[in-house]
Amino acid sequence: MASRMIQEREAYRVEEEEEEEEDGDGEPEGWDDWNGDDDEGGSGSDFLCLFCDSKYSSCDSLFEHCTKVHYFDFHRIRKALSLDFYGSFKLINYIRSQVVDNKCWSCGLTFQSNKDLLNHLHDTVNLKDIKCLWDDERYLKPFIQDDSLLYSFDESEEIEDDEFTPINEEELIGDLKNSEEICDGDQNTVEKMVLNADDCNMSRVNGTTISVNDINSPSTSDKDLVNDKDSRGFVSSDDKNQEGRMISNSSSRLAKHIMKVNENYFGAYSSFGIHREMLSDEVRMDAYGTAILKNPSLLKGAVVMDVGCGTGILSLFAAQAGASRVIAIEASAKMAAVASKVASDNGLLRGKNQSQADGLQKGVMEVVQGMVEEVDKKVELQPHSVDVLLSEWMGYCLLYESMLSSVLYARDRWLKPGGAILPDTATIFVAGFGKGGTSLPFWENVCSFDMSCIGKELVNDAAQFPIVDVLDSEDLVTNSVILQSFDLATMKPNEVDFTATATLEPMLNVTDAKHFDSETGCCWCYGVVLWFETGFTSRFCREAPAVLSTSPYTPKTHWSQTILTFREPIAMRSNIATGGKVAAVGTDVYPAAKIDLRVSIVRSTEHRSIDISLEAIGVGPDGRRRSWPPQLFSLQ
Repeated sequence: MASRMIQEREAYRVEEEEEEEEDGDGEPEGWDDWNGDDDEGGSGSDFLCLFCDSKYSSCDSLFEHCTKVHYFDFHRIRKALSLDFYGSFKLINYIRSQVVDNKCWSCGLTFQSNKDLLNHLHDTVNLKDIKCLWDDERYLKPFIQDDSLLYSFDESEEIEDDEFTPINEEELIGDLKNSEEICDGDQNTVEKMVLNADDCNMSRVNGTTISVNDINSPSTSDKDLVNDKDSRGFVSSDDKNQEGRMISNSSSRLAKHIMKVNENYFGAYSSFGIHREMLSDEVRMDAYGTAILKNPSLLKGAVVMDVGCGTGILSLFAAQAGASRVIAIEASAKMAAVASKVASDNGLLRGKNQSQADGLQKGVMEVVQGMVEEVDKKVELQPHSVDVLLSEWMGYCLLYESMLSSVLYARDRWLKPGGAILPDTATIFVAGFGKGGTSLPFWENVCSFDMSCIGKELVNDAAQFPIVDVLDSEDLVTNSVILQSFDLATMKPNEVDFTATATLEPMLNVTDAKHFDSETGCCWCYGVVLWFETGFTSRFCREAPAVLSTSPYTPKTHWSQTILTFREPIAMRSNIATGGKVAAVGTDVYPAAKIDLRVSIVRSTEHRSIDISLEAIGVGPDGRRRSWPPQLFSLQ
């Protein structure tokens, strides 16, 4: 498809610069003159997919394919944006022009291949924000000549009112507002959904349904309607009724999906096995224990909030350290009940008239079941009244699970100015790993048999998916560098998503046969590994600062490390002369002196997941550079 579309694209660009000509017979041909039955080809598969090479016999089957496979719901988008015929015509040509450049039509990211683009395509929530992208007269000219889809898409848009499921307005608004409170990293998205739904609801009170676009639209009461549209292209009230219901139904589905993901997420933490693993993690427990129990000036008499308390262990530490009040927040109903029982069994549950004994501050801990965003509905607590904010929020690769957004919300809502947040720093590190970090060494010798073909296939598969596993420090072949640092006391919520660069250089002492090629004197870097550290710094922990590290150089933790494998290994060597050889950088003939990385980690469209993009550029000793196609990983 790519070659065909490139040819059409060139013709399209030339055509833009020329005046539009009439047909050879001198008679202009309008849309009404075209007859779908006069198709010269007579083929049953004339409709080419907007994104891939697939062809279909009808518009309906094509759009169904785009919805299921490419996350592009043409009918929903057309209704949500009130696109008339010409607006829809522009949208189709715009998408074709983006796909030929391997560019995402909605977010604008560019990829090395159509395959990478297809793997990236995603749902689009804020459609109105991108409508302007195709609002250009040049997209009224067909990007592909004789594009059957342009001649037929309007005929498939015959949707009756009874196809839409009636919605309970009060239930919808309630669902959306609940989703606003529980949607950690998607606050802005859900707020817009609620506002749209509220606008729709208010208009129905007055007996009409109004879309957001209607605010600036002139009335059609004094115009003649043709095909349910007035002379200026505004759709009739019946179509707008459908649009309002479409937006409400779509918003409701998204909100319910987010709620379902949250239910599954918090439900997973109802397993005692997970909590036993975390409580048995000595690195984790030592760091938090030191920070809470060995800094009396911080905790003595303090009001403490623990976000995501689980079994309540950090809250118990805080009570033991002398806190005057501990608010333990837990979204899982089961674990909230467990934490309450544990606090009660240890005489620490607030409201009990118990005497102080064994040095413990009795009756200070209260467990609130629910999201941190709804605390004020369940417990009496003034804004900015918390002295210390505790949380063990970190996920794989630090940011998986998207819980940091809830911690930052709690900080901005409840923490006093100058109050302490523990931990208060977080840092992501990156390093390159060698062959020993893959499964290749195992498969190269299985009972003296060579099964390396299996290992190579596994490595190829690993280049598509992130691997969470423990990597031995001996398998690292480059230096480790800081990729990104966060100051949790000052960072903004939108800084959770980031793009950063780093430079990796080969270790000078790599001599292990697994990584070092004695003939060429180079080592092979098979990919990069990410890990994190969180700091309980002297800013708040003056008596006893602490660090929680998930590094390959320190004892292993339940977080392990996150491994991203290159599509092909990169040869590296320090201080090598080129010798006049002409070869690609990163090969054994011309090893790279360093690797420049560009890494982006963002919250995924799949709630509580993260997407990671990885770009690698090999740099030779003489400065020559070689780049590899970007790789996309989704940690779900």
